[in-house]
Amino acid sequence: MRQGNEPRVGTRAYADVELAQKQLGAREVERGRSPQFSSGASAAYDWALGRADRAPVTGAGDAESVPDLQVLTAEVDAAVVQMEDPTGRPGPRDYNRGVHDALAWVCGHSDEAP
Repeated sequence: MRQGNEPRVGTRAYADVELAQKQLGAREVERGRSPQFSSGASAAYDWALGRADRAPVTGAGDAESVPDLQVLTAEVDAAVVQMEDPTGRPGPRDYNRGVHDALAWVCGHSDEAP
C-alpha cells in the first residue's frame, strides 16, 4: 500500500484503487467469480475514481470528482439493500455484490480488494 500525500479515494490511495481495477480480470478467473461480479466491481471503481457520472447502484449523479467517504459508504449500503432483496435475480445480485465488495474495500471496511 502507498502512503503519504497521494490523492485518496475513500481510505485508499488513488493509485491503489486504479491497480485493483486493473487486476479484476485476473482475480475473476483466480477466484471463480462471475462476469457480473467483475462488471459491478469495475463500475464501482470507475465511479469511485471519478470516471463515471452516475453511481453504480443508486444512479445518483452529477459527480464531477471523486465521491467523498460518506457518499461512497451510502452506495455500499444501497448495494446491501439490493443484495438482500429476495426477489432479486442472480445476475443483478452478482453485480451488486461486486459493487459492494469493491466499495467496501475502498471505504476501509475490508482489507482485501475484490
